[in-house]
Amino acid sequence: MIEPSGLTGPSRAPASGGAPRHLVILLHGIGADGNDLIGLAADWAGALPDAEFVAPNAPFPCDMAPVGYQWFSHRDRSPAGMLAGAQAAASGLNAFIDRALDERSLTDADLALVGFSQGTMMALYVAPRRPSPCAAVLGYSGALLGPDTLAEEAVSRPETMLIHGSVDEIVPVQALPMALIELIDAGFGVRTVVRPGLAHGIDPEGVALGGRFLTERLSS
Repeated sequence: MIEPSGLTGPSRAPASGGAPRHLVILLHGIGADGNDLIGLAADWAGALPDAEFVAPNAPFPCDMAPVGYQWFSHRDRSPAGMLAGAQAAASGLNAFIDRALDERSLTDADLALVGFSQGTMMALYVAPRRPSPCAAVLGYSGALLGPDTLAEEAVSRPETMLIHGSVDEIVPVQALPMALIELIDAGFGVRTVVRPGLAHGIDPEGVALGGRFLTERLSS
């Protein structure tokens, strides 16, 4: 279990058996927990044997389901409401990241943030506003919050990959090109993939594409 900054969740030690040289933080979606994404470690550990994978549970119980956690409430789904929620959650997530890196004697250059749905929203909000760029942001089925202020608030511009299902019924696929435009305009390097016929989820091809991206970025 991992407990920096009050967040707990499952983790996977490096497959190499040594001290971690990279840290991959997996941010789950609303109504889930860290167990929802920690299985990705098994898919990626072979190519990233020196990476430790941690999947913290979000800090708040989900207020729209009887189980699971949330980074912020979705009761107000307006752009302003969602942005306010991400802003409120950002300090806790940043504290978690800082302590996790410090405990492993790593830096942001050794870090990848991977998100799904609301976790992607958090990754895309937090990563650009950290003092130093992380190695990679990989987002599945998410959206960019606060696009109007991104260019002026971004101090870091990590390489980013966004993957989205073409028939996503929760976060419409239109969120992907909208994020792409805003990220490119703000100076980010971005790759996007639309998975045909995929709803709100991650398919095997998306896992493989994301793994190759992480391997490239954490090996560079």
